[in-house]
Amino acid sequence: MPKYFTAGLILSLLVNISNAPLLATEKWLESKSEHLIVYYNNAPESFIDKLIDKAEDYYNEIADDLGFRRFNFWLWDNRAKVYVYDGAAEYQAATGLPPWSAGAAVPRDKIIHTFPNKQGFLDVVLPHEMAHIIFREFVGFNNTAVPLWLDEGVASYEQGARRQGSKEIVKQALAKDTFISLSDLCKINPLSLGDEKAVDLFYAEALSLIDYLIKKFGQDSFVSFCQGLRDKKNLDAAIRYAYGFADLEDLNEAWQKSLK
Repeated sequence: MPKYFTAGLILSLLVNISNAPLLATEKWLESKSEHLIVYYNNAPESFIDKLIDKAEDYYNEIADDLGFRRFNFWLWDNRAKVYVYDGAAEYQAATGLPPWSAGAAVPRDKIIHTFPNKQGFLDVVLPHEMAHIIFREFVGFNNTAVPLWLDEGVASYEQGARRQGSKEIVKQALAKDTFISLSDLCKINPLSLGDEKAVDLFYAEALSLIDYLIKKFGQDSFVSFCQGLRDKKNLDAAIRYAYGFADLEDLNEAWQKSLK
């Protein structure tokens, strides 16, 4: 099974890594754009330039894709910060995240930790981590009603080219009876999964479910769902509010039926 899902920061680790770059502040070079400040050491300047160009494009595209109206603009002192480590070893040492993680977002601080990745860094890791921040700006940074699968599903959804691949992984899981029900998906912290195939399935299902909600019911309903969570509804109540499903199990059955 090909591994192409990149893991964003699990929310319980926000405090643990948010100050990671401060240990080496004097080493960082800096490059600024309208909405970002990029810190780096030995990454080629050509790569940094491409990162900034892509990120500026994603800045509006992600909010438009999800149907979110922007209120909190990333300007001047409010710009997002991207720390580009030299490689995977430096990234893991600074963040403490597992080998399967290629990027991490700290939404409240608008910080992204990552490293150059030859296999789709600009098209996969960067939009994923930016989507974490934009999503959390909309639903609330400390909103405990938001499950990890929703946070990661939205971020993975912005890796547009991966949507079809996620469906195939999920369909295989259904055929092999390894599918994770939505109620169980709500209980999973990806960092607790030691097996990379299990990690891939978590992200594939999360992405598949977001894809189902947006394509089946439309962007307006998804915005209503997120607004329900933002307004302190619990997950079941937000689902009823936006989609009319009785509860998680009702949504789970409809989602599985669509996959079959």
